[in-house]
Amino acid sequence: MPKIIVGDPIDEEFFKIVEGRAEVIRAYDVDDEDFASLLKGADIVIVRSRRRITRALIDCADCLKVIARAGIGLDNIDVDYARSKGIIVVPVAEASIEAVAELTIGFMIALSRKIPQLDSKVKKGLWCKSEGVGLELKGKTLGIIGLGRIGSRVAELAKAFGMRVIAYDPYVDRMAASKIGVELIDKLSDLLKISDYVSIHTPLTEETYHMIGERELKLMKPTAFLINTARGSIVDEKALIKALKEGWIAGAALDVFEDEPLEDSDLVKFDNVILTPHIGGSTIEAQKSIARILAEKIMEYIESICKDNGNLK
Repeated sequence: MPKIIVGDPIDEEFFKIVEGRAEVIRAYDVDDEDFASLLKGADIVIVRSRRRITRALIDCADCLKVIARAGIGLDNIDVDYARSKGIIVVPVAEASIEAVAELTIGFMIALSRKIPQLDSKVKKGLWCKSEGVGLELKGKTLGIIGLGRIGSRVAELAKAFGMRVIAYDPYVDRMAASKIGVELIDKLSDLLKISDYVSIHTPLTEETYHMIGERELKLMKPTAFLINTARGSIVDEKALIKALKEGWIAGAALDVFEDEPLEDSDLVKFDNVILTPHIGGSTIEAQKSIARILAEKIMEYIESICKDNGNLK
């Protein structure tokens, strides 16, 4: 029977599907040393965004065949090294698209209507209606960085609000963008200058690390908002804090951070900044879908290997 190590919490739907077909060990709260020990003899390991699968951990896994990522992004896995060892890396990204896109729109509305600030004041007994004058999304320009599946879905939702949507993505052609009503912008700097909202939806790579720094933040309108539901290190947090202190931008909403969990950060001092603990894909629907798709992919793999070899090992 194949051995599966689950390194981060996933929906119970997964365990219902694989029950009796694999030995499954939940290793949610173990440190790297104990996790490395568990990997010995394991065929499959499953992680979300918290657990990092490093070269050192991969070297501890003597018969690992599959690393499955329950969600979007592979930056917490040493993909190249894993593949060099003949290990298959399986992402399950499609199930989180709607959840992340809806959170992005929610951030835009919350920033525009000052919902967190006003909520806090009303709960303190302050009826500051005059301070509650906000903005409408209709007629505003949304600049999307990264027009992949999530970025495209955000664009569709934003269009429904009557927004103009532009995007910067050197890997997408104009025809594909135009089909969903998005205008491609050739230069990131141009997008930043004209956007009322800038939303990041690109993977974290060497190319995108600190893609948004001081220079880029200074290009944004002082009335513009920055939203990041992708990866924390795409934004230089020190530069963002400076931008907020000096009023280069109107505010920000962040679901991801350079170091998670967020600790000792000046970001918590700003009432025009919304912070959430990496919940982009954390909806009941998305988590159940991720668990189901993940279980189906793993079971398909196990069955194919068993047919070829008689057993997984």
